[in-house]
Amino acid sequence: MRLHKQFLLTLAFIGCLATVKAANSPIHVWEMQELLFTAKNTYQNPYTEVVVWVDLTGPGFQKRVYGFWNGGNTFLVRLVAVQPGAWSWKSGSNTNDPGLSKQAGAFTAVNWTNQELKENPLRRGFLRASANGHALNYADGTPYFAIGDTWFSAGAHRFKWYDDEVKRPIGPKAGFKDYVRYRKAQGYNWINMIAAFPNWKTDDSSFHMVLRDSARTTLRSAWLEFGTGSAKNMDNEGGRPFFFPGKVPGYENYFPDMDRINPEYFKYLDRKIAYLNAHGFVPFIEASRRDASLLWYKYYKWPDSYSRYLQYFYSRYQAYNTVLAPVHLDIIDGTVSPGDYILAVKEVEQKYGPLPFGNLLSANANPSTLENWGEDSWVTLHQIGNMREHNNYWYLTEIYHLKNPKPALNGEPYYSGYKDARGGAIGVNYTRGADGGTDKDNAIVHSGAYGSFLSGGLAGHVYGAEGIWGGDIEPEAPTHMWDAFKWPSGAQMKHLRTFAFSLGNRYQDLVPLADLVSPNKNHDVLSYEGWAYCARTPDKSNFLAFFEKGCPQSEIRGAHLNGIYDAQWFNPRNGTWLNVGAGSIMSSKIGIIKLPPLPDANDWGLKLIYQGPRDKNVKYQEFKKEPQDSFAISKVLPYVLAGVVIIVLLVLFTAFIINRRRSR
Repeated sequence: MRLHKQFLLTLAFIGCLATVKAANSPIHVWEMQELLFTAKNTYQNPYTEVVVWVDLTGPGFQKRVYGFWNGGNTFLVRLVAVQPGAWSWKSGSNTNDPGLSKQAGAFTAVNWTNQELKENPLRRGFLRASANGHALNYADGTPYFAIGDTWFSAGAHRFKWYDDEVKRPIGPKAGFKDYVRYRKAQGYNWINMIAAFPNWKTDDSSFHMVLRDSARTTLRSAWLEFGTGSAKNMDNEGGRPFFFPGKVPGYENYFPDMDRINPEYFKYLDRKIAYLNAHGFVPFIEASRRDASLLWYKYYKWPDSYSRYLQYFYSRYQAYNTVLAPVHLDIIDGTVSPGDYILAVKEVEQKYGPLPFGNLLSANANPSTLENWGEDSWVTLHQIGNMREHNNYWYLTEIYHLKNPKPALNGEPYYSGYKDARGGAIGVNYTRGADGGTDKDNAIVHSGAYGSFLSGGLAGHVYGAEGIWGGDIEPEAPTHMWDAFKWPSGAQMKHLRTFAFSLGNRYQDLVPLADLVSPNKNHDVLSYEGWAYCARTPDKSNFLAFFEKGCPQSEIRGAHLNGIYDAQWFNPRNGTWLNVGAGSIMSSKIGIIKLPPLPDANDWGLKLIYQGPRDKNVKYQEFKKEPQDSFAISKVLPYVLAGVVIIVLLVLFTAFIINRRRSR
């Protein structure tokens, strides 16, 4: 099936230059369609001068859909039919260009077959909040649970684009399609990416640049191109996202002209977005990284210039099955404020209205989108991120309990093998992680995934790995991304979905209640060991819990009184289940379930499903807390006694020496 099917325009008059190819197969709902228009007039900067649109009408739908300049004198409007039936459109432009305005067309959309839906679930429609607001569904109501990976530089040449379909092994010659196939086989369905890194390239300056002004304004805070000391190149086969020279005095070749966009760059990004959709992946695309914003604000008209770019970005990608973000705001440092971004976001909505096909809007934000933009903001999918340890999963719980709930996930947790060894003032040089591919590293990844999910991140979870998040392909890189792709932590991510869907659709009803596990925390907040998490459905019939490595034997409270629960341990390393005892466990007359010790010293999940009240005539297996403290004391007691004897002998010996000296 063609990725970009284009349907025949009904020409308004002879000589009209709006043309597209006729479709060879039916037009389906939720399938991106493309209208091509060719301008009659000439423009100095079509990107800033021309606005083109179509007024689209269909079953239960009547909205204006904006298009974008695609180079030369061509403009595109991308759209989808959200329901089967008859659809029609009429075009317009702010310049009344005869090649762009007063065109019209019509088409009929049909549903996908059941077999076609099985082949690609994205055909069920764009993502929406579940009925209770806490999780995600496709437009047809089918649950969607994100298992994501972090490919921020996916639009750049670091993820090579091959026009062929040759399957290359995961290694230095692997391409974008190979990585997509690899992750799809592992159960992934979501990719994090940043559309543009405007101010990044490998040149004669540092990867971290500031102006020579009194404020030391950030020009770029880039990732290191290992072996050079400069910034990573983030161009692709079409060049860079904006043209040079720029307008910053003295830095014209380091910071581009943010009012002159390069469509050729975005055409190659288009191919990757389309390929992801065709293979069942939802791209989460962020418009730009935050370190370009200060000079954008200072030397270009803000928020107008930034909002113009946002509208271009939205128009280009809103007809794909995507989640979109106005900015990658991983930290609030060397950037304009969250409030400044709000100005641009609101200006887009005021000028152009909300996104016509209802794409969710989100952002990678530290510590959370809620903290940065508040409860009643433009955000329709909340995220936490870029704060790694288990003390930060709570931000998802805060989001969960909002008066008007919205889905949420952890979009940037601990990266597998995380070190960020760039050095200098900008390098994190993280010391709380572990080497990628080790059991300790796997357990840290489990903490982020299961801890975040049970803390309220019912939308899913996004994985990331050292080497992958930065697109590290340089020979000098400490971790190459093709090696990181093979780490077991990445392959184990699919087990989180198994864990969630073990409740069927009821996982969407879970309420995060970590204190149902007692005890559930040690004193170490900047860690990934010794904490437990729990979520329960409101009827007390379903519990899911997770115990990090190092958790003591504990109990679950808040169960039905005098009840029987099916009980199983879950192994996050291989996705298998293990009965707790004989497979059932009982609650007390006050609703407390005493658990046995964990199966071994690793981390474990737990599922409890209510079966009914206890039968007084049946004797059930009971678990009692093992005397761990007494056991520990008995183990160390001989050493304690030996120490006491040694101290006594030393005191006696010292006294003997002192007495001898006095006697002299």
